[in-house]
Order: sequence, then C-alpha cells, then structure tokens
Amino acid sequence: MTEDTYVGAIDQGTTGTRFMVFDHGGQVVANAYEKHEQIYPEPGWVEHDPLEIWENTKSVVTRALGQAGVGPDQLAAIGVTNQRETTVLWDADTGKPVHNAIVWQDRRTTDRIERLQADELVGTIREKTGLEADAYFSATKAEWLLDNADPIKLERTRPEDVRDRAEKGEVLFGTIDSWIIFKLTGSHVTDVSNASRTMLFDIHEMAWDDELLAAFSVPREMLPEVRPSSDEATYGSTDPEGFLGAAVPVAGALGDQQAALFGQTCFDPGDAKNTYGTGSFFLMNTGEEAVESEHGLLTTVGFQRSGEPVRYALEGAIFVTGAAIEWLEDVSLIEDPAETAELARSVDSTDGVYVVPAFTGLGAPHWDQRARGTILGLTRGSRREHIVRATLESIAFQTRDVAEAMEADAGIEMTSLKVDGGAVKNNFLCQLQSDIIGSKITRPVVDETTALGSAYAAGLAVGYWEDVEGLRDNWRVDREFEPQMDAATADETYSRWSDAVERALGWATSGGAE
Repeated sequence: MTEDTYVGAIDQGTTGTRFMVFDHGGQVVANAYEKHEQIYPEPGWVEHDPLEIWENTKSVVTRALGQAGVGPDQLAAIGVTNQRETTVLWDADTGKPVHNAIVWQDRRTTDRIERLQADELVGTIREKTGLEADAYFSATKAEWLLDNADPIKLERTRPEDVRDRAEKGEVLFGTIDSWIIFKLTGSHVTDVSNASRTMLFDIHEMAWDDELLAAFSVPREMLPEVRPSSDEATYGSTDPEGFLGAAVPVAGALGDQQAALFGQTCFDPGDAKNTYGTGSFFLMNTGEEAVESEHGLLTTVGFQRSGEPVRYALEGAIFVTGAAIEWLEDVSLIEDPAETAELARSVDSTDGVYVVPAFTGLGAPHWDQRARGTILGLTRGSRREHIVRATLESIAFQTRDVAEAMEADAGIEMTSLKVDGGAVKNNFLCQLQSDIIGSKITRPVVDETTALGSAYAAGLAVGYWEDVEGLRDNWRVDREFEPQMDAATADETYSRWSDAVERALGWATSGGAE
C-alpha cells in the first residue's frame, strides 16, 4: 500500500455516528461526528430512526474526507463498528425499515423475558449463547418487531403480514452493523461478534440455533450470513455510482466493545479493557476457550480473523455510566459534562450520598431488569457537587463490581486496565477509578478505540497492515493513573455502594416500564 492511502471506520454508536480515517501508524487523519434523535415512545422504550442513522453516516463520511482532503479512492478499506443488540427489520427490495430500530437499552420485552424464566429456557440460553436471558439482547426485540412492526399493519387484512414476508426472506433482520453494511454494499451479513449478541446464535457451534429461533419465532430466512470480523473475502464494496463515488471494500466489522478490545490490541488471553461510553463494557480476552462465568458475567465472541479460530471474551456489561453524566445535564445539575471534574473536586467527599444510576435496570453482575435509579444519603446539607461526585463514583463502583467478578471467573488478578471512550478524558474519573479498583489505569493516545479496532480489522483483511504485531507497535500510552487512596478507605466506600445497590433492586414491580 502506498503512503497516501488510509483506512476508514464508521463508528455507529448509541447517541451518534462517527467516521474516522486512520493512517499506517494508527493515527487519526480525519474525524466527523453527528448525533441522532433518541426516541422514547413510552416509558422504558428507546428507539432510533434507521434512515436518520444512514443519512448521518453518509454525511459524516463525506464531511470527514472533505475536511482532510482525502479522496474516496485513497481508502484501502472501510470497517464498521456499531452499538450492539440494537435491532432493525427492513424490506429486502426497497431497503426501507418497517419500524424504528429498537435500541439495546429498551425494556419493552421485560415481561417476555420473565416468561422465559418461567419456561425454564434461561439455562439453555446461557449454555448456548453465553448470555443471560435479558431484554438487552436482540432476540425478544426481533420477536416484538415481527409481531408489531408493520407501520400500516392496521390497514391490512392479514395481521401476520410482516412475519409472512420474513419467512420468505422479503423482510430482513439485522443489528446496526448489518443495516449499515447492507446500505453500503447490498450484502446481508454480520460478523461473529455481533451475531453472538443476538441470543439466537450458538457460540460453540458458531451457527444460528434452530431451538432458539423456534423459541422466539424468528425465521431463519431473514437472518444475515455470519462472517469473520476481519474478512479477506470482504463483505462487498461501496457502489461507485453511490454517495462515495468509488468502489471501496468493506472488510471488517465488530460490535463496538469487541472493536475496542481489538483497538486496544488485547490480542492475547488475559488482556483486558474497559470502554466508558453511554454504558461501560469491561472485556477480557480468554483466547480460544469460551470461559463459562459463575459470577454474573457474559461469555461472548471477541473476534475472528479469516482462517483463524474464534477468540472468546468474558464481558461485564454496565448499562449506564456516561448516560448518568448525560442525566446530570438533563436535570440541569450541570451545563456541560466538562464541569463534572471541577465540581467533584470542590468537595472532599460525597458526604454519604450514593447514586445508583439503574435507569434501565442493572447489568453485570446483578442482572436485575427491575432495578431503578436511586439517590441515597441526602441531607439538607447535600449540594449538587455531592450528587455530581456521587455520580462519578457510581461509574467507578460499577466497574469494581465487574472487575471482582472477572478476577474470580478468570482466576487472574488484574494489575492494569486499559481504558477508552469519551469519559476517560476526565482525569478525575480516571484517578477515582484507579483508587476504587486498586489497579493501574492506562489511557492510550488514541482513545476512540472502537473506530480504531474496526479500522484495524478492515485493514488487516486487505493487507494494509501485515500482522497484529505491527498494530501493537502503534499503541501509545497517553497517561497512567496509580492508586492513591488507602485500600481500607476504598473498601469501606465500596461496601456502602453494595448497600445502596441492594436498595435499588426490584423497584419496578410491574411491566418493566416504571
């Protein structure tokens, strides 16, 4: 590859879409971002407009290339990374969605999950998919869409219209990676990491599972082909007559957290990272072994390169971390997320205030769909600074919950944790995180590692980078944070956090939407 070629990465996240261009050194050449609307039709429901996401994707790709003066013919490949579990159904012929996408945070199928528990399918799901039965994953979202998706359903004489069409392959199912790749190339594919998040995929057989498809009434005909995350055969190329005006191979795809694992060069068993985004996701590479968790973690596919075995990971999924800071802004406790560090530093402690940001239930290691957000320990002396600090501390405490479970499952004591995502720009949070978990925190120079990971996957597939050793050489430390808090103090504050979580559990007692 010549020096003036690059690899692009579409990073389609929960709150917006980013396009980044990377050079051979893994450095950022171009970067554009655009938010999309968060749609809340009912309490506990969260949707996105797939067409808005696609329009934003085209916009950020065009804008980033223009700003950097990079022509589309200079892109050796494009990688895609995405908010996982978010589910779309679309018409195979027109390419139009039949309903808004149901977002991973959505809780409308909580009752359905509880029926699964009553039907004793939870063990089967965990055994085959490595996942906990939860409304978080795609299966019940797809089932709901098949039953409710057609926007003109009430005008039709046959109520099963969408399902009938799906059984003929006329309506397609996909997570957001599949949607973006379909719009880019016309191919209906997904990668192994995204397939592993649907609750329909056997991660040991590496295939869609007939028993699970039957349980959720999802027709096989609507499913995407499952391919390696870094695919030498590629998923297809962009249309030279399309918005890019060039045929660029789309050669890599990873769910956002697996992409961050790849971008942090966590290629070996025991390597771990935590990404702080809307939620936080702590992943540890377990190599070719799918380690079964006994402490509330998920067993998931990490990544796969063409011609190589699948690499698995243990994952702790925390639903709300960065979104807790957004909530502070929503309720006017802050005007800008950058304020949080200064406000938190302005007080010595939270004065006993604890925030449990269980706005959409609690994920690992608690897995309580009916937990809800809670503030405890308020007095007349409590000020917004205490609540802001307690919110930052809740991010660190939830990470410790997962870190302790990870160490127990993997049998490895963690001495260092690589971190990335928007929230790690906050030095106060990084130091607090180091104090609470008692481990070194390492922040890389390039912290948009989800985009970088998908770029690496695509670039490796087309030979832009020769091997993973070269990628390790690209990785650079921006700053390291060592524990400064006395371990006994950290343990004491964490113990009270556990008490606070107990009070948040099971709060929503009916319907999952309260």
